[in-house]
Amino acid sequence: MGAAATALEETRKLPQTIVMYPMTVASQVAQLVMKVQQDVADLVNKGDETLDQLFPSKDEQPEWATFDEDLDDGDGDSMDAGAPHDGERLTEGRFALYSTGEPAGYEDEPAPTATTTATPGVVADLGYESLTLAQLRARLPQLKVPELEALLAYEESTRARAPFQTLLANRITRATAK
Repeated sequence: MGAAATALEETRKLPQTIVMYPMTVASQVAQLVMKVQQDVADLVNKGDETLDQLFPSKDEQPEWATFDEDLDDGDGDSMDAGAPHDGERLTEGRFALYSTGEPAGYEDEPAPTATTTATPGVVADLGYESLTLAQLRARLPQLKVPELEALLAYEESTRARAPFQTLLANRITRATAK
């Protein structure tokens, strides 16, 4: 009699069990994947430990490596000549995107006068003189082709910064192709 009662109870629970079955399977699969990842990580750690025992690593610092702790010694010679000093912004290479592209000492040069070039209105409207390359890129979609051409002509007649010229020329090309 007890077996029949148990069979009846399990039969009544069957619809709920069937609904929950996919979730149970998904949970078990996720648990299995995590377990496999942990086992692989353990094997990698054991392999690293074994390799360290067989081939001990050298604690020498490469000559090209510079760490913040090394810069605090006050000698001033630990930084590379190409690295920024005292918060100076890098204007070449991968850092040019976040710079105004002004060469060192540009602040000391006089600003271009109105007699050398006429300043287009879009330059003043955008605050172009103080924009970084990334800021200019963000503002380009709202500009029309004549404004882009005016900016390019202005850039060529004043600072002639290659990244800015390339960005403007490429945007003009894309805008006129549409």
